[in-house]
Amino acid sequence: MTVEEQTKRRAILIFVLNRPGVLNKISMLIRRKMYNVETVTACRTHRPGISRMTLTLYENSDDKTQQVIKQIEKVAEVMSAKELDVDGSFWREVAIIKLEADEASIEDLGRRFNFQILDRCNHELFIVQVAGTSKYVDDFMQAVGVDKIIETARSGFTAMEK
Repeated sequence: MTVEEQTKRRAILIFVLNRPGVLNKISMLIRRKMYNVETVTACRTHRPGISRMTLTLYENSDDKTQQVIKQIEKVAEVMSAKELDVDGSFWREVAIIKLEADEASIEDLGRRFNFQILDRCNHELFIVQVAGTSKYVDDFMQAVGVDKIIETARSGFTAMEK
């Protein structure tokens, strides 16, 4: 069992002023605290000058997680930071996967999963996009089979409270 499987995945939602170096400040702070960030996603919000970041890491201790959040909130450009509850929020990611498959396999996958074909390079080489929970993406990849996957690019999590 890996360390990730033994510890709890946490998502921290952070709203920041959209300024150069903010992501670096936050990542350096977390690194100094000896946490390994699993994923970071960042984007502009509908409010000018404000960006949102979703940061995921593994940690069992609620106290340690709150300590990290308090440290993040001390960064001058951070407007707010909080942990998102798994049951009270949606966590999603996107994967772009290059795979080998025949037409019958693609049709079978299409009956079991919702995905978009982005490109068909030849009769048996596809690039597809799958979006959903981490488990959904993992299940899709397992259904395809490791030996059929040529390349994978995963976005990391983005999350939103219900």
